[in-house]
Amino acid sequence: MSRRAPGIRAALALALTAPLALTAPLALGGPATAADQYTVTALKFTVPAGGRDCTVDADLYRPVGVDRSNPAPAVLATNGFGGSKSDGSTDAIGKVFARRGYVGLVYSGLGFGKSGCLISLDDPRVDGAAASGLIDFLAGTRAADDGTRADFVTLDAKGDPRVGMIGGSYGGAIQLATAAVDHRADALVPLITWHDLAYSLDPNNAVGKGGWTVPGAFKWQWANSFYLTGETQPLTVPGLDPTRINSLTCLHFVTRACAMFRTLNSGNYPAKAMTDLLAYQHSVSPVSYLKRVKAPTLLVQGQADTLFNLNEATATYKTLKAQGTTAKMIWQAWGHSGGMTAPAAGELDLSQGDLESSYVGRRILAWFDRYLLQRKNTDTGPAFAYYRDWITDPAGTYATANQLPALDEKLYLSGDGKLVDNRSKVARGSRNYTNWLVPTSHSESSLSGTIGLPDPAPYDTAGTYLGWTSEPLTRTTDVVGAPKATLKVVSSTARQTQNSGDAADNLVLFAKLYDLAPDGGKTLVHRLVAPVRVPDVTKSFTVSLPGIVHRYAKGHRLRFVIAASDDAYTGNRGIKPVTVVSSPRDTGVLELPVVAD
Repeated sequence: MSRRAPGIRAALALALTAPLALTAPLALGGPATAADQYTVTALKFTVPAGGRDCTVDADLYRPVGVDRSNPAPAVLATNGFGGSKSDGSTDAIGKVFARRGYVGLVYSGLGFGKSGCLISLDDPRVDGAAASGLIDFLAGTRAADDGTRADFVTLDAKGDPRVGMIGGSYGGAIQLATAAVDHRADALVPLITWHDLAYSLDPNNAVGKGGWTVPGAFKWQWANSFYLTGETQPLTVPGLDPTRINSLTCLHFVTRACAMFRTLNSGNYPAKAMTDLLAYQHSVSPVSYLKRVKAPTLLVQGQADTLFNLNEATATYKTLKAQGTTAKMIWQAWGHSGGMTAPAAGELDLSQGDLESSYVGRRILAWFDRYLLQRKNTDTGPAFAYYRDWITDPAGTYATANQLPALDEKLYLSGDGKLVDNRSKVARGSRNYTNWLVPTSHSESSLSGTIGLPDPAPYDTAGTYLGWTSEPLTRTTDVVGAPKATLKVVSSTARQTQNSGDAADNLVLFAKLYDLAPDGGKTLVHRLVAPVRVPDVTKSFTVSLPGIVHRYAKGHRLRFVIAASDDAYTGNRGIKPVTVVSSPRDTGVLELPVVAD
């Protein structure tokens, strides 16, 4: 999925409109120049996907001089949600890699552009199968509908082309879906995509027993923006392919996807509906099929991303590593929520016409050098890298590590509202808040970047949240990763309703971490919050906050907050007062992944 201009669309836009003249092909993997040449051929394919035949609209980018006697590896890519092969973020991929000697095949995903069939949310059985049909073309075993065949792609074996994939958001998840059903994929570079739509669209940041079986808070702004984008296509695309129309009640998505959106919007979550919902969300998410992904994968996730936050890439990365699949991960600055920086700061921006000028771009080139060109001595970089917005030297904006930072610093929630560094400093006390029937806290307006309206600063309304604040920091503290909080709350009302058989009756709260400056200014890093539908208010629970990369400067204070609501999400049904009790032996604990300066 992709939406905001400052994110994947801007970052993958590429202005290459000058005519190209030379006929000599570029050395594979080498730097692009203004004189490189390639041809672009529009093709149609009819491929089996999910039990039906689907038309796929594609563009073939072929470098001059690449032929049967001089073959080249291929790069396959498709659009973000709502896009097509022709938008700037997608055809840029074909151009940028053709200019480096790769064969490019860029296509409109099913249900978008001029491709047929319904939107299936990158279901491996549908979208993955369609992409596999395009790999057949690159292998020379399938012709395009007009009879065009490809006999100029490097083969690892008969019927097995050397092919990599790259793309962002919706065009990122398709790579994992394809690799799960077709092991001919040789290298993947998914940018800013999801691990589990159950976490993306109705997140429950409670971890441990019960954390994933109880649905979370519906991220209604983000989810409905995509739902409306998909459903209105039949009304805005003239002469729509009839295979792209489902029914009057579910226009453009597969039926189960429509059912998912309707269930989430209903605000009623009985057990059977939740079982069906979670089963469907998992089935179209990498969480359910990563075990079948064997292709080396370079994950790139954005820090400024409230749709698919860093926890998603982290979960995918850990899963791939645990099963022995080669994987590395980069946390860049930009994502669906903006965050694009100047190229001089080391960030990928293809609108500049090259990959070599950015850290992420060079890592991508190295990845394809190693796994597509099979240059085995290529250094593909460290296991983990992350962008630091407090570094001004472009050469040093990215820090690297061999592993993710550990949760190595603890703070305790004191009964007097302080966040203290030793359990013995915890004061006995109890504090409470009560939710209203309307949202009283604000983190973000998810659509502000699209409609061009300013987004108010985050706020919480007095009496509807609790906060714990540290003393001014005596040293600079760099937090890299996902903080965790262990909590126990008391709510007699929630206790009475949590076993009603409808998960909507469970208590909902939102955890977040602010940076308080000495001048009174406060920052909610990238406006990220951790929604929790508490599995059982009679027991303690652990909350995994969204991952961040943030420097808390010396003299600043940390403020941990739990709020009753957030207007970007659906929240509590009914009034549910909450009390938090603290004592030295029994209190909440906040854990931080802190790295040395």
